[in-house]
Amino acid sequence: MIRTLTLAAALLAPVSVAAQELPTAPYLPLDLAQTAAQTALEACAAEGNNVSVAIVARSGVTKVLLRADNAGPHTVGSSTGKAFTSASMGRDTAGLAGFIGGNPQNDGLRDMDARLVIQAGGLPIRIGGALVGGIGVGGAPSGDIDATCARAGLDEIGAE
Repeated sequence: MIRTLTLAAALLAPVSVAAQELPTAPYLPLDLAQTAAQTALEACAAEGNNVSVAIVARSGVTKVLLRADNAGPHTVGSSTGKAFTSASMGRDTAGLAGFIGGNPQNDGLRDMDARLVIQAGGLPIRIGGALVGGIGVGGAPSGDIDATCARAGLDEIGAE
């Protein structure tokens, strides 16, 4: 009986230890997403631009959406689409637009998913090298300004 209990304990112990040591997938914590979005919104506001800022998780699900007072109605959709595109494709939306524009054979990427917005202003969010989401800004007079505001948000949280 003691031998049976000892054997059972020995067989079960490694299973419980192994289950506790399993790594978790990288993700974007909500507090970091909120900080990045608020910082991006404030960066654009400081330049007189009323924008919307969206942060999506790697899955494409919206985590944070901020809309400045007086931001245009289109800015919510554009910011969310840019964030989704960056998270989905793992690259900045300006670079993606250039890639498609310079390679007509890739034009089909524009129609791959109705949620894609291929205009400057979206950046992937990487933490510790892992793609964990995307940030999108929409509503400034140019996509370059949108991207600068998005970059300010990522810099604030130490994202790559």
